[in-house]
Amino acid sequence: MKTRRAILAVSITAIIVALILISIEAYYVTIALIVGALLLGHRELWSLIRRRKLPPVDERIQGNISKSIRNGFIFLVIALLFLMLPFSVRLTEAPNTIYILSGLFLSAGAIYLFSYLFYDRVKPKADAGKLKMLRIFLLVAGISLGVFIISVFLHNVIYGLGELWFGEGFWERVGLGDEPVFFFIALLSVVGLAVGLIGSLVMFVKGLFGKAS
Repeated sequence: MKTRRAILAVSITAIIVALILISIEAYYVTIALIVGALLLGHRELWSLIRRRKLPPVDERIQGNISKSIRNGFIFLVIALLFLMLPFSVRLTEAPNTIYILSGLFLSAGAIYLFSYLFYDRVKPKADAGKLKMLRIFLLVAGISLGVFIISVFLHNVIYGLGELWFGEGFWERVGLGDEPVFFFIALLSVVGLAVGLIGSLVMFVKGLFGKAS
């Protein structure tokens, strides 16, 4: 009964917010919100479509849901902290709030979905070695992403300060054309992010479709 009420409350809230977003013509955010909500309720929707009833919720499933919601919330907090950087120093000409909100809704739903699949199907079947490798790849991806954002931020800060303190065209006069150090670090972090994401995905898929050890 609690699950049914929770799903109903989330659905009504999502519909109301979606209608408000449509009224202000924020269509990208509306689509992202709906997709994010569907990802959050993937288990219940799949059960309703196949069996016409809600799935059972035992203690294990409640634990999986709680941990998945926690992961999604932590992701949103970290993402919002990093997204404050473009507004403090101009990383782009005009940060588009619509696209930022869309990405947050979609990514939060995806984090919840992958977290639930991990706790429900991957972790019970994976041995300690595979779980350790997955954590390492995720750590590499997370650190690389953080280094990339911070490097871009510092690159713009140092480039702007050089132009401000020493006059326009300073970097061209010293024969660089741009601030090189953090630009190079940002490029390396992209490689690290790709390695981390690909490795994490491989380990996740192997655990998802592998046999219990």
